[in-house]
Amino acid sequence: MEAVLVVVVVALALGFDFTNGFHDAANAIATSVSTRALTPRAALVMAAVMNFVGALLGTAVAETIAREIVALPEDTEAHVHLTLVVILCALLGAITWNLVTWWLGLPSSSTHSIIGGLVGAGLAGGLSIHSSAIVRKVVIPMVVSPAVGFTLAFLAMVGVLWLVRRRPPSRTMRRFRYAQTVSAAAMALGHGLQDAQKTMGVIFLALVANGWANPDAGIPVWVKLAAATAISLGTYSGGWRIMRTLGRKIIELDPARGFVAESVSAAVLYVMALGLHAPVSTTHTITSAIMGVGATRRLSAVRWGVAKNIVVAWVLTIPAAASVAAALFFALRPLLT
Repeated sequence: MEAVLVVVVVALALGFDFTNGFHDAANAIATSVSTRALTPRAALVMAAVMNFVGALLGTAVAETIAREIVALPEDTEAHVHLTLVVILCALLGAITWNLVTWWLGLPSSSTHSIIGGLVGAGLAGGLSIHSSAIVRKVVIPMVVSPAVGFTLAFLAMVGVLWLVRRRPPSRTMRRFRYAQTVSAAAMALGHGLQDAQKTMGVIFLALVANGWANPDAGIPVWVKLAAATAISLGTYSGGWRIMRTLGRKIIELDPARGFVAESVSAAVLYVMALGLHAPVSTTHTITSAIMGVGATRRLSAVRWGVAKNIVVAWVLTIPAAASVAAALFFALRPLLT
């Protein structure tokens, strides 16, 4: 039974990774598509390739997900079944919330969906939760990264506007449109570096629980390749509803603002993943950066009503995914014993 559950968990984790890809494809390319720096299809191909590369650049975020959210029971062998059911329900809760927010066109966080799912199912199953690590590596970055993204994007955009104040507008925007190809690729690389690793961490957690992986040996290569492939395929399949929200509904972007938003977001993702090993939301980071560059026009240029709906989705993501995962645990546990 445990072997079957591990296979199901791996399949569901890769399914979540796929939904993460199409749910978050907009994070990397919405600004470039909306400013016509890239065609939608070219942007998706580029994002898929860079997602794959980014997913293979490190495992620090995956280690955080695997070791610092839910604590495996000390007597792991006696609790293999329970742990696998918890992981299964966590994935189902995260996938459910991803699909709901995708349908509504809200750029919510796949990162916080899976973390919320693990917390909710873990608590329902009686597992210990690393609350201090969650506060330090999830809650604080969840608040800090959007604030940093907004502030840096605003300041960087002010600097760019000052530098180009005497340049011909049409030629300047054409150059920024070309530059967006690079910034969009950097953003997609950061998305792969952050988001694909969450799936690696979940799969590794299941393998360790069942004794199929050595907890001290690191993430197996096949897990890295499978997660990288799944998120790349999901990214290539698109995510047009959320792309419209990020690219046009918050603010009408021009190439200069698109370039700055993408560049700042990519920098924040790299620092959080490689420096702090914190699983931050690419969605939160790029959305706040778009608001930051938009605010340099005037505060009223940002459609704050749309922004408010997005923030509500951010706040609800962890408790909503946790609630769904906990409910699924209570519903499925009798059927999976």
